[in-house]
Amino acid sequence: MPDWFEIGYLQGGSPRQQQAYATLVEYRIMEALAPYTPVLTGTIPLGIDLADSDLDVICEVHQPEVFLALAKREFGSLPGYCAYHNVQESPAYTIVRFQAGVFPVEIFGQALPVRQQRAYRHLLIEARLLAMGGPEIRQGIQLLRQAGLKTEPAFACYFGLAGDPY
Repeated sequence: MPDWFEIGYLQGGSPRQQQAYATLVEYRIMEALAPYTPVLTGTIPLGIDLADSDLDVICEVHQPEVFLALAKREFGSLPGYCAYHNVQESPAYTIVRFQAGVFPVEIFGQALPVRQQRAYRHLLIEARLLAMGGPEIRQGIQLLRQAGLKTEPAFACYFGLAGDPY
């Protein structure tokens, strides 16, 4: 398994993963977010992304107002920039979205270490399942995703798991 905390593994991946790496570097996304322990999660690191998949970055954020100020300074001029802090749910979270080249980007911040956040835990589990199952599982998940299922529901469907896939 790659070290998910270092994006260098993307350089040796698929053309789309290499493009994601180049975008993250060109727009200094991980560099700007370094104080928040950023980790790329979602389908692109797993190699099961679709053409419209975004770059999902999770961060540990304890001071949303400081984080939002940094995000606005670093990414506020990019197309589609929007940001908000949701305190209605527990734990509260912060979302920043924008377009970086061909990729939509979503940054998710929460006052939890990234290793404890759902997206990171899902990344680890899904990566392990893909590694254990080989090409047929990857292809099956890809087909379910192409049919319109989100990632977690696609895994649940493929493996016949009942209940909330999240």
